[in-house]
Amino acid sequence: MATPFLSTANTFHPSPLSSSASSSSSLSTSPSLFHPSTQNAKRKLAICKAVNESAPLSLNLTKRSLSICFITSFGLLFSGKGCPSANAAILEAEDDEELLEKVKRDRKKRLEKQGVISSSNKETGYLQDLVYRLSKVGQAIDNNDLSTASSVLGGSTNTDWVKNANIAFTKLSSSPEEKTEVDTFNSSLASLISSVTRNDVESSKLAFVLSASAFQKWTALTGLTAQLKGL
Repeated sequence: MATPFLSTANTFHPSPLSSSASSSSSLSTSPSLFHPSTQNAKRKLAICKAVNESAPLSLNLTKRSLSICFITSFGLLFSGKGCPSANAAILEAEDDEELLEKVKRDRKKRLEKQGVISSSNKETGYLQDLVYRLSKVGQAIDNNDLSTASSVLGGSTNTDWVKNANIAFTKLSSSPEEKTEVDTFNSSLASLISSVTRNDVESSKLAFVLSASAFQKWTALTGLTAQLKGL
C-alpha cells in the first residue's frame, strides 16, 4: 500500500535524508489520508452510507403514495366520480332487466296463444278448409280456368266458408298486427271474388297473391303455420 506513495514522495524530496524522514513520516501517517485509491474507497463508502440511510425514507414515501392513490381510487369507484364506466354499467344492467322482462312477457303470450290454439280444434278446421280452397283457386287461376275458381270461391264473401274463416280469425287474433292482416285478407278476398266473377284474369291473379300473402303473414304471427297443412 505504501509503495506508490514512496515513489511519489521521492519526486518532491531527492535528498536521502529527506527521503528517510519522509518515509518515517509517511509510515507514521495513515495511508488512507493520502493514497488516491483509499480516498476513492472512502468516498464510495460515504456515498453508500448516505444511500442506505435515505433508502427507507424513499421506500416509506413510495408506500405512502401508493396507499393514498389506492384509497382515492377506491373512494372514486364507490362515489361514481371520475369513473363514467360505473354509470354505464348501471344503465346497461337496467337495459338487461327490461330486455329480460320483455322476453318473459313474450314467452307468456306465446304460451297463452298455444293454449288457445290447442283448445280451438274447430277453428283450426275452418282455417284448414281455407287453405284447401285457396290452393284450388290458385291452381285454377294459373290455368286461366276462372270458372273453376268461381265455383270454389262462391259468388260473394257471404258464404259459409268465409264466415267460418272469420270466426277463426276473431278467436285467434290478439295483436294489432294480426288484426291488420285479417283486414287485408278480407279486402283482397273480396277483390278476388269480384275479379273472378268478371272473368278478369290479371286482376284475379293480383288479388289472389295479395290474399294468400296476407293469410301467410297472419299464420306466422299467430304461430299457426305448423298447425296447417299445405302452406
